[in-house]
Amino acid sequence: MAKSTNQKLKLLYLMQIMLENTDDEHGLSMAEIIDKLAAYDISAERKSIYSDFELLRFYGIDIQREQRDRTVYYYVGARELELAELKLLVDAVQSSKFITEKKSRQLIKKLERFVSKYDAQKLNRQVYVHGRIKTMNESIYYNVDIIHSAIDKNVMIEFQYYQWNVDKEMELRHDGAFYQISPWGLVWDHENYYMVGYDSVAGILKHFRVDKMIRIGLLTEPRKGRAQFQKMDITAYTKKRFSMFDGEVQSVTMICENQFAGVILDRFGRDVQMRKEDDSHFRVTADVAVSNNFFGWLIGLGAGIKLIEPEDIVKKMQDRVCELYREYVEE
Repeated sequence: MAKSTNQKLKLLYLMQIMLENTDDEHGLSMAEIIDKLAAYDISAERKSIYSDFELLRFYGIDIQREQRDRTVYYYVGARELELAELKLLVDAVQSSKFITEKKSRQLIKKLERFVSKYDAQKLNRQVYVHGRIKTMNESIYYNVDIIHSAIDKNVMIEFQYYQWNVDKEMELRHDGAFYQISPWGLVWDHENYYMVGYDSVAGILKHFRVDKMIRIGLLTEPRKGRAQFQKMDITAYTKKRFSMFDGEVQSVTMICENQFAGVILDRFGRDVQMRKEDDSHFRVTADVAVSNNFFGWLIGLGAGIKLIEPEDIVKKMQDRVCELYREYVEE
């Protein structure tokens, strides 16, 4: 009897069957394995499958055996990515605003391939993408890829940059003109993706939301701003900016109740200057990009934190509080 054309693919189909249908809690008996191979028009005997298991183990697939009563079951034990690790990745994809809902589902579906169909159901139960605030720019995957290519090739990029208006319509900034920027890095901050690049016209480093970049393309001109970027500490750069809003970076001092120590460390890191003020307060000095977002952060924390220096920034904070007071209290 002639062998089917699939017979040569026996080892590959066996690996697929074991990876998809087994895990630490679910195994297949030899009879079940033979039946599943037969569904692919592949004939197999126990002895040949034992030899195939040895090849799969040599390849790196953790084939295990377990006897229950009189039946021996075979399953895949350790995997390249464990279920707990995949759950973390799924959570990251779900919470990332810069990945669209459609792309989120596609990516999570691909992650499910790293586990059995049973564990894939556990991942699927965690998928609550619908209703989350997500970007509407479907091309962000390709934007990131082009930016990485530009960095690898040491060339500049050009793109248009947009914002949304009150009619929920895309509105090009810079009168629709193309920005020509030297990309130097990508930053993920507050669930958004940003590109840090050098603007040779302005002579400074800037950051741009990747999901708001369109019609992005590579240029042939070499990147500029290497010296400026090498002097830059990306981690410090993001800590100083609140939701990546620009503003003049200045050193500010605040008096905080002790209960806010964790908030300060989460925001500025463990290297921030903190010292005891009295038994219930501490003083902190940090470099921040002074903007309405910084003032909003302070207001949101309530009365437990007070900005005390420098005077001109304190005055701006007072003005901001007065504006809010008039907005909500005065008629």
